[in-house]
Amino acid sequence: MALRGLEPRQAAERLSGPWLNVWFLCFVLPLVASNPSLEPEAKSYSFGRHFLGLDKCNACVGTSICKKFLKEQIRFERWLSSQQNLPSANRTFYEANYTDDSESWRPVVLSHLVSPHLHDLADKSICKSAGKRKSCSIEAVLRATQRFQNWTHSNLLLPSMVQGLAPPMLRCPSQRLLDRIVRRYFEVADVGSVQMKHFTTKDRLRLLYTLAVNQQPLILQMFPGTEGWPFPRYHGSCGRLMVWAGSRPLKKLYSSPLAQRADAAYQLLHITQSLASNSLRFNLYYTMASEDMFGTVEDGRLLIMDASTIGIIDLQEGFHSEENPQANHSDIFSCLGSSCQQTLPCESVRSSQSFTLLCRHVLHKLLSPADVRSGLPKMAIMELAVCADHSQTDQRIFKAVQTLQDTLQALRPCSNDYGYRYPECKYSNKF
Repeated sequence: MALRGLEPRQAAERLSGPWLNVWFLCFVLPLVASNPSLEPEAKSYSFGRHFLGLDKCNACVGTSICKKFLKEQIRFERWLSSQQNLPSANRTFYEANYTDDSESWRPVVLSHLVSPHLHDLADKSICKSAGKRKSCSIEAVLRATQRFQNWTHSNLLLPSMVQGLAPPMLRCPSQRLLDRIVRRYFEVADVGSVQMKHFTTKDRLRLLYTLAVNQQPLILQMFPGTEGWPFPRYHGSCGRLMVWAGSRPLKKLYSSPLAQRADAAYQLLHITQSLASNSLRFNLYYTMASEDMFGTVEDGRLLIMDASTIGIIDLQEGFHSEENPQANHSDIFSCLGSSCQQTLPCESVRSSQSFTLLCRHVLHKLLSPADVRSGLPKMAIMELAVCADHSQTDQRIFKAVQTLQDTLQALRPCSNDYGYRYPECKYSNKF
């Protein structure tokens, strides 16, 4: 092969034939094989449209965080290890990790609005309501309902537009509460107005669908942790999947020393009190309570991780009275969530209800009679029993709560593990 006497252009043409294939096999392929870094990088996983619920939009939450999924800045927890298979699609919650710079990762929770099974049942009921036996365009059916038509003709979210929806925060909604929902709605481009003039038709359907199925993402947006509310940070949504900051389950503290459990119990009582009495004059109350509602974060703070069962009463505007209380406002949107039953009327909510539910279902797992041997005064156990007894008067329950708080305050630890209390621990004479 004599290439020495050829011009460079002629040599390139000669190599472009079969000799190029020989040159590639002999020199380039062994180099790639010995150096894996030169191989094209394969994606380690993929979030499918069906898993995210994007195939059901705009009967979904939104798309505000979809770019993070596409850029692989949100990963299931075990995807940071060698295991890269998708977890079971039948779960409602997933532990995951989130990053902004691909270097530092922080825990988050990925959650469906309801379980995939309930989503399937709801989708089938939507199709059935339109006379479709198997499948249908869910969005088209919902758009054709009278409720959604009312939504398209109003630039304000009015109490009459949410009547018959199941979430507890809508049991007696005031106009001020509904204005806050619209003003803090994270899934539209222009946030801050109480009017929905800038809402597209798909934005309105997404908000209505979210209100009907699960109030959790809306509570986190309306009462953000950055403003002092005891809720985790809401990162956004993609399809029917929501993302918010992660935490450690409360039950992880059950085997901890008394000081740590006393601090958690004190925080639970304190945040329950702050929900009922705050500068906004919204009474956020529990319609139920369980250990799964709460979690702790790195600095020791305790947060309400599941706000789906919290009711809201506007103490400033009072209850919204329906023009016809006997009217039936139920429709296909009334039964899309985990429960079709509406909570009790706001008039029946006792001011001590949240404390009673908390003491009966949560606090007794943090504090027990056996803790008396570790320094817990017997009076605390007695007052805990009073707090959990709904037959007691509101005044007696409030007195028990105050006694519990005073007792637990003295038992709380002061250490670097509780950064949320700085500078209280560092400068207070009590420590």
